[in-house]
Amino acid sequence: MPESSSWWSATRHADRRPLLQARNRIQATLRSHLGEDGFTEVDPACLQISPGNETHLHAFATEAIGNDGVPRAMYLHTSPEFAMKKLLAAGETRIHAFAHVWRNRERGALHSPEFTMLEWYRVGQDYSTLMQDCAAFLRLAAQAAGAAQLRFRDATCDPTAAPERLSVAEAMQRHAGVDLLATLSPDGHADRDALATQATAVSLRVAEDDTWSDIFSRLLSDRVEPHLGHGRPTILDRYPVVEAALARPCADDPREAERFELYACGVELANGFGELTDPAEQRRRFAAEMDEKARIYGIRYPLDEDFLAALADMPDASGCAMGFDRLVMLATGAPRIDDVLWVPVG
Repeated sequence: MPESSSWWSATRHADRRPLLQARNRIQATLRSHLGEDGFTEVDPACLQISPGNETHLHAFATEAIGNDGVPRAMYLHTSPEFAMKKLLAAGETRIHAFAHVWRNRERGALHSPEFTMLEWYRVGQDYSTLMQDCAAFLRLAAQAAGAAQLRFRDATCDPTAAPERLSVAEAMQRHAGVDLLATLSPDGHADRDALATQATAVSLRVAEDDTWSDIFSRLLSDRVEPHLGHGRPTILDRYPVVEAALARPCADDPREAERFELYACGVELANGFGELTDPAEQRRRFAAEMDEKARIYGIRYPLDEDFLAALADMPDASGCAMGFDRLVMLATGAPRIDDVLWVPVG
């Protein structure tokens, strides 16, 4: 009888077990580091009224049946963000979670429908502090795995090197030859035709029904991201405000927002924000995101009214979400996310 190729076969598990043991060491190391830095670990519920309100994030839907027998639509969260921000409104000041999250329509070498997100928040601290956290996590993960380099396929990154920090506009100019800020009005409004003209000039395919966001995303994924995080980590900072639904605008330029992403080996690892705390503006942004989701996918998710109410009491804070499984992948050199999950999704 041929040997089973399932993850639970003894031979495959023996091959994966060193990676899984490294995963445990990395998680224990980061937990210890966060605890020493004054963080409280929290455990947000996964079943929520709203899974998140971003256009291209897709949730798993279910029903909760009450004692009255009436079903109520619920979702597995795509991030613990709403719950954790409610805890900030309640008075917590420095919290983190290793949260299981779910995202539909995502499966591949770097994607699993269920994965672990390390999310953390700092009240009263600038989002640049989160960038320092990210750099520390890279170093600690590599040390725990016994790795001198982070690795994904043929790409490597020195986890001890100071990260390169550049704005999205700088990265677009450098790697795509596009003047991104020229396509944004002073109030942040995006000029689709202006971006389409520039994208076409640098030989990027643009369809008639592409929105500004579609063109931006294609430029980012095709022309910019492949160059990031090679040799040393890259922090891609100051996203256009139209691409940062949960971040506050930059004080010196309202076209840009306090949002960054961390890259290593060309892989996006973390997404951080100076958090938006204006309930009215957050509602407006969520409504726009859901209108766009309805236009593209024919569905929309409800708004979490409790979350919007909590924003009024939430203090100034910064928060970041890191794909923990991807961090383990790079620290161990694993080629696929399923290799570092104790029990991969069937």
